[in-house]
Amino acid sequence: ETHGISFRIQISVKELLDKEILLKLSFHLPVSYPSTLPDISVNSDQLTRAQCMDVKEKLLEQAKKHLSEPMVHDLILWIQQHLKGVIKQSATVCNEKTTLSKGTEDGIWMLLLHLDHMRAKAKYVKAVEKWASNLRLTGRLMFMGKIILILLQGDRSSIKEYLILQKTTKVDVDSSGKKCKEKMMRVLCETEVQSQHKRFQTFEVKDYSTPEELQKEFETAGLTALFSEFVPPLLK
Repeated sequence: ETHGISFRIQISVKELLDKEILLKLSFHLPVSYPSTLPDISVNSDQLTRAQCMDVKEKLLEQAKKHLSEPMVHDLILWIQQHLKGVIKQSATVCNEKTTLSKGTEDGIWMLLLHLDHMRAKAKYVKAVEKWASNLRLTGRLMFMGKIILILLQGDRSSIKEYLILQKTTKVDVDSSGKKCKEKMMRVLCETEVQSQHKRFQTFEVKDYSTPEELQKEFETAGLTALFSEFVPPLLK
């Protein structure tokens, strides 16, 4: 009712470059959909990151043509028919169109997430590290007692894509051991990185023994205000 719907659809496109391409399409439909465009994420083990981003851009272009009417089914049919052309076009695009130049359009953004728990910790951590690497996000996955925080910095489009992956992927297990999606994640803060904030150069997984250690991590990154506003309530 307040966040909309997130889901993932996997499709295969055959007779493309003599092999079958599996596409994983994640959609987030906001409450105002279809009057508002959906957020779309594209992943495929057979395509490069740049090709996936081009597919996403073409889908969003098509989505604008269907504004104010249900569009997911039409978008899936369209990409099944046009994927070959999109990939060919992607291969001929000039190298000047880099992710860096795309990223400067929206500036660098920061995201702070709180996770309630991780039952399948090793698998979950591996997934977060992979997503951060693929999306060129830096920051920290932080464990302190029962508190689990994810702090990310990067292009705004990559931040949005990360959120979709986090919500739509079966990344953990429930109490009976079955794979399940993350349903108890909270977005504590999503904002543009300011001049006083230090940029993280890498993504790291870290454990902290005390709240003071955790606070120092935030302070070192120029994020004292962020810590003060959102972390103390979690410690109670």
